[in-house]
Amino acid sequence: MNQLEEIVALAGGVLGGDVIGAYLHGSAVLGELRPASDVDVLVVSRRSMDERGRRALLGGLLGISGSWNGVRPVELIVVVQSEVQPWRYPPTCDFLYGEWLRDEYEAGEVPRPGPMPDLALLITMVLAGDHPLTGPRPAQVLGSVPHSDLVRASVAGIPDLLDNLDGDTRNVLLTLARIWTTLATGQIRSKDAAADWALARLPPEHRPVLEHARQFYLNCPYSEERWSEALRAQVRPHVDRVLAEIDRLSTRS
Repeated sequence: MNQLEEIVALAGGVLGGDVIGAYLHGSAVLGELRPASDVDVLVVSRRSMDERGRRALLGGLLGISGSWNGVRPVELIVVVQSEVQPWRYPPTCDFLYGEWLRDEYEAGEVPRPGPMPDLALLITMVLAGDHPLTGPRPAQVLGSVPHSDLVRASVAGIPDLLDNLDGDTRNVLLTLARIWTTLATGQIRSKDAAADWALARLPPEHRPVLEHARQFYLNCPYSEERWSEALRAQVRPHVDRVLAEIDRLSTRS
């Protein structure tokens, strides 16, 4: 059984007949899985999970997910259909698993329902990717997200991104490029494709840091980030330029 089959079997075993469908999204449907890519799955359920189900799903995912054990990190999101269809903003996520939260989960935290603006982006990707792992096609289960809410969701996480700029520079730069691309084109692209789009539109002095982040993402997924002093000095001016483009597009929308 491969990793995707394990994820689907685990979700089905915990949620049973409440599963409406499970859908692949992210890098696997935007282009191709890169060395550092997560396996991204959205599960649509008929009702919210109880405490026993949350703990069972979490325990299973802790064993399935993670680069530490030779498999890809998993991001699994469960939404209750009635919370997102008909669409409303901000949408509610019933359950979120991501490897970046592993320490909290291993310390005893259990995923709880809560608002999640990012679901606007994820549902848009699911609909565009049209890749059911089980259940009907996503357009039969989920409604489209208005462009205005795609804009709101794209910019909602920017303050948190900037807080992580020093410690996770590569991913912050690539995510900002993706936000800029999404606002400009209405399409959600893979991180490296978004970087390609942004690089073609940046003035020469703002390209080197994004090109470095892109190459590092493609070629050195699990290595410690390496930035020369000269490149590090260019990070903030680059970010300010991209934020100005994002602000221009978001205020126009």
